[in-house]
Amino acid sequence: MRAGMLALALAGLVAASPAAHAVDVAVLTPYQSSVATNQMIKVFDEKAKAAGWNATLVDTRGDMGPLASRIEDVVAAKVGAIVLVSVDPKQIQDQVNAAAAAGIPVVTIDGASAPGVVLNVTSDNFELGTKLSDFLFAKLGGKGNIAKFYYSAHPGVHQRELALDAALKANPGIKVVAEHYMVVPGPIDDARKTMEDLLKSQGGEIDAVWAAWDEPAIGAQLAIEADKPDSKIIIAGIDGNPQAVELIKSCSHIKGTVSQDFDAMAGLAADGLAKILAGEKPEKAELFAPAKLITPETLGVTCP
Repeated sequence: MRAGMLALALAGLVAASPAAHAVDVAVLTPYQSSVATNQMIKVFDEKAKAAGWNATLVDTRGDMGPLASRIEDVVAAKVGAIVLVSVDPKQIQDQVNAAAAAGIPVVTIDGASAPGVVLNVTSDNFELGTKLSDFLFAKLGGKGNIAKFYYSAHPGVHQRELALDAALKANPGIKVVAEHYMVVPGPIDDARKTMEDLLKSQGGEIDAVWAAWDEPAIGAQLAIEADKPDSKIIIAGIDGNPQAVELIKSCSHIKGTVSQDFDAMAGLAADGLAKILAGEKPEKAELFAPAKLITPETLGVTCP
């Protein structure tokens, strides 16, 4: 699919502005099905409308191969800017380089810095992973066995995994007795099925689930609630997913989430892109949005 079908490939996020000078902004992701990614896209959409940009969305549904091809399409179409959401630009470095060579600024949200990327806005993912690990290890009293649900393909999620590795070295009483590389899209169902199998094979050994983000945590909760509701297994994740927060509030097995400010990420990216399109350079090539720990206590809930 090339220029002739580009309009069909780019299902519009924003109705085209009648202004002839409106900037075309291509927003691309493989993970629109993710709650967090979709939230960032929606907030960026609102900012794009306010700026008068013609923003369009491409979602390749978990497949990086078509993503590279779609970037080639929008570069050929000479868009004014490219925004990558929840993508490691190094995985598509040739296409990012081509955009930069064509004078098209590339901004990433919840991604990573790379050559050709003028601005990346994300959380400090190593800090997120550290907060998650420290919280979970403290709940276990510094001793216990955990199941690790992870996904190294996402640059931020991989940083959380590295933070877990560092925390494990500092806490020899905590052992990883099971680990699962998540299937994306579909992490909730994948985590539920995986946890069901772990409960049958290693249920008595697992004290906690370290989930690299909230959707695997939700899947693990569904499995435990269905198969071993009286289990003392503790689950914690990252993102502040509304469903996870509700499960924390209801005193489920999910006892914590490190909440990212996805609205702030998308807003900072839009503000940064506006400056870039005005000919200015961003103050920093990478910006971090704040994060906070959510627990029953922070929600004002007392659990038995």
